[in-house]
Amino acid sequence: MPFRPDEMQGARPGGEIDYRLARRHLIAEHKRGRLARGEVCDAHPELIRAAREVGDVTGTDCPICEEHKLVLVSYVFGPRLPAFGRCITKRSELQAFNRRAGTYTCYVVEVCPDCGWNHLARTWVLGRGDAVSKRAAPSAR
Repeated sequence: MPFRPDEMQGARPGGEIDYRLARRHLIAEHKRGRLARGEVCDAHPELIRAAREVGDVTGTDCPICEEHKLVLVSYVFGPRLPAFGRCITKRSELQAFNRRAGTYTCYVVEVCPDCGWNHLARTWVLGRGDAVSKRAAPSAR
């Protein structure tokens, strides 16, 4: 599900990073022939599965194959989450991170489940920023 930071209570103001310029550059390099299709259509199988199963279909055509619609997939990374993050399928799941201690980073990735194009669309920080625990905090050596 695509979520925007301004929709989430607890999102830090001004913390959104949008990757549209990097996206435009990558697409332009592909169209100029400087990047092969295999270099830009390299989505991990789990990302493609998430796009097919829980992603939010957009009205935007894939910039590479130009045949299928892009799908947005949202992930959260942070304390006490698996190293590969957590795929978010409902707004209530994301809002639950506001009640948890720690700082979380939300990522929205656009994916073409057919050709494998994928690009990070935007990120933002969410959470209270409280310390999780002494064990989780990095040691100062």
